[in-house]
Amino acid sequence: MALAHSLASSADAGSLVLLHIDASPRGERSHSRKMTREFIEAWKKAYPIDSVTYHDLGRNPIPHVTEAWIAAAFTPEEERSPEMKETLCLSDELVDELFAADIYVMGVPMYNWSVTSGFKAYIDNIVRINRTWAYIPDENPEFPYKPLVHGKKMFVIASRGDGGFAPGERNHQRDFQTPLIKEAFGMLGITDIIK
Repeated sequence: MALAHSLASSADAGSLVLLHIDASPRGERSHSRKMTREFIEAWKKAYPIDSVTYHDLGRNPIPHVTEAWIAAAFTPEEERSPEMKETLCLSDELVDELFAADIYVMGVPMYNWSVTSGFKAYIDNIVRINRTWAYIPDENPEFPYKPLVHGKKMFVIASRGDGGFAPGERNHQRDFQTPLIKEAFGMLGITDIIK
């Protein structure tokens, strides 16, 4: 934890902001929720001046994107109607939190070989063109997506009901959780991911 704190600290060695997400719909029976709680408690004990922003996606789910959301997100900001701005209000808040945080702590259980639908809805709300990524085909036609989130560290605390998901093991080809998290957050520029 000390290394993570020192790597994420700014030059003035001020306090850090942690963004803590629990994605399990289960309450006290959730293994990922228990592990993130222990992680955050240990962190706060070691670094009491750091602050934590928390979202419980299991108990307070983020709405899935809609056709109106997509239209608003792909409309240039200066051309958005008041209705479009209202449609993106929660997404804007989530993106602002993403930028404000220094470290992300994500409790993500595996459901049906992937992430929970609530966590996928969260991802869909923060993967925002011209906010967290840009489309610039002239810079790199092979990969025209430019990440806009930099200097962040992410801890993924994943739980699974079965084993054998490591490379070469019996369930490795069924693990859609790890690649989804790495690709979605990597596209934004969050590549320092500890799992």
